[in-house]
Amino acid sequence: QVQLAESGGGLVQAGGSLRLSCAASASGRTFSRYHMGWFRQATGLQREFVAVISWSAGHVYYADSVKGRFTISRDNAKVYLQMDSLKPEDTAVYYCAADSSGIEPVRPAASAFGSWGQGTQVTVSS
Repeated sequence: QVQLAESGGGLVQAGGSLRLSCAASASGRTFSRYHMGWFRQATGLQREFVAVISWSAGHVYYADSVKGRFTISRDNAKVYLQMDSLKPEDTAVYYCAADSSGIEPVRPAASAFGSWGQGTQVTVSS
């Protein structure tokens, strides 16, 4: 398994922006073969899919609730989630996840991801 560490969460007003980062302990060459994803879990609710990006960055999928507002991207060492036009309903703990299988196509489901970070809190005030 790869170790993942999220950063960049915090408190922001509605309409604001945050950028989450996720660093992986794997070597750059290994990390480049992982599909990566972001998921979130609000208090009292189940963990839900937010966005995923394939190892090649050629395939990107978003939940309908964040489409047009959030952007997932990656470089050789990290995966990012740019969150714009934030809404109070985006408040949640955000988790980074890795799918080391690299099997295409990347699946936008928590069950496809075997490694998870500890999460970072995002709070959007109204």
